[in-house]
Amino acid sequence: MNLQQLGFSDYFKSQITANDIELSLIPARVSAVHKESYELISEYGESNAKLKSSLFYKNSKYLIYPAVGDFVLIKHNELGDDIIYRILNRKSYFTRNNPGFGNYTGNEGLQSIASNFDYVFLMESLNQDFNVRRMERYLSTAYDSGATPIIILTKADLCDDVSEKIAIMEQVSFGVKVVAISAITGEGLDQLVEYLTEGTTFVFLGSSGIGKSSLVNALAGKEMMKVSNIREDDDKGRHTTTHRELISLENGVMIIDTPGMRELGLSNVESGLSSTFQDIDSLSEYCKFQDCKHEKEPGCAVNKAIEDGTLSLDRLRSYHKLQREVRHSSAKAAYQLARTTDSKSTSKQQNYSRKKIDY
Repeated sequence: MNLQQLGFSDYFKSQITANDIELSLIPARVSAVHKESYELISEYGESNAKLKSSLFYKNSKYLIYPAVGDFVLIKHNELGDDIIYRILNRKSYFTRNNPGFGNYTGNEGLQSIASNFDYVFLMESLNQDFNVRRMERYLSTAYDSGATPIIILTKADLCDDVSEKIAIMEQVSFGVKVVAISAITGEGLDQLVEYLTEGTTFVFLGSSGIGKSSLVNALAGKEMMKVSNIREDDDKGRHTTTHRELISLENGVMIIDTPGMRELGLSNVESGLSSTFQDIDSLSEYCKFQDCKHEKEPGCAVNKAIEDGTLSLDRLRSYHKLQREVRHSSAKAAYQLARTTDSKSTSKQQNYSRKKIDY
C-alpha cells in the first residue's frame, strides 16, 4: 500500500522520531472506529488494531484517542491485532460535544468525529428540508476544522428553483463554493472533478437522507454504499450510515462518511462563527461600544443595518443563538471536566487508603 495515496504527506512524515524508528513503528491510517477497536490501512494492507494499554489507559499519557482519518504509529503483528502507540498531530479535525465525555480530542468534553481531511462537503437537500440556519451552523464548524468548506445542494432534479436556492446560500457563505447536484441525473458533478485528486480526503457533513451515500456512489461510478429513501411526510431521511468510516475510491480519493449529524453541537468554534458571520463582524466595528451585544445598545451599527434592510433580523437571531450555544457548551465542558477531575482525585485517594490498610 502506497501511503502517499492515503494522504501521508511530509507534514506527517516529519513527526516520526528516531525513537519511533528504533521501536520499529510504522505509519497507518485509521479507516474505521468500533468502540475500543480500530480498522487500519498500512503498507501491510488492511488490519485490526487496539491501543497500547500502558500509554492510553493505565497512566493516561494521552488524552487524544484515534478518530477516522487519523495517522497513527503502530507495531504490526502478523499473528493478531496491530498495536497503536501514538497519534500523529492532525492538520484538520471535527469534534462535537460528547455526551459520554470520553474519546478525548485534546479539548476535554469533546468527541472526535473525523480528522486529516482537505475539504468539507456541507450538504443540504433542495427539498422541503432546505434550511439556511442549519448551514450557518455547519459553516461555523467547518471553518473551525482547518479544512476548506464546499456547500453541496443535493437532489437538484427535485427542485424547480435551483438558481434561487443557490443565491440564498451564497448570501450567507461569503465566497464558499456552492454546487447544486443530482446523483440521479449527474447534474453538477462535473464541478467537483477539480477536487477529486489522488491522496485528497473529503468529509461529508449533513443530515440523514441528505444524499451522502448517493453522492459517494456517483463519484465512485458504482454502488459502494446502501441508499435508503426519505420519509414522504417531511422529506427527512433515515440513517443509512451507522458508523464513521474512510472510503477509498479507485481514483485515489478518500471520503470520510459520518452518520446523520442533526445532533451536531457547537463547541469551541468562536473563530468559525466570525468567519460565518463576516457581515455582522464587519458592522460591529462601527458600533458605538466595543462590547456591543447588538441588542438594545444605542449606536449599534448592526441594529441600524436591520432597520435599513441591509441585514435580516433572522440572521442576527441565528448569530445570537449560536453564540449562546457556544457559551453553554464551554460552560458544560468545564463543569464536566471539574467533576471528572474530582472523581479521579477521590478514586486515587481511596485506592491509596486501601493500600495503606492492606499494608
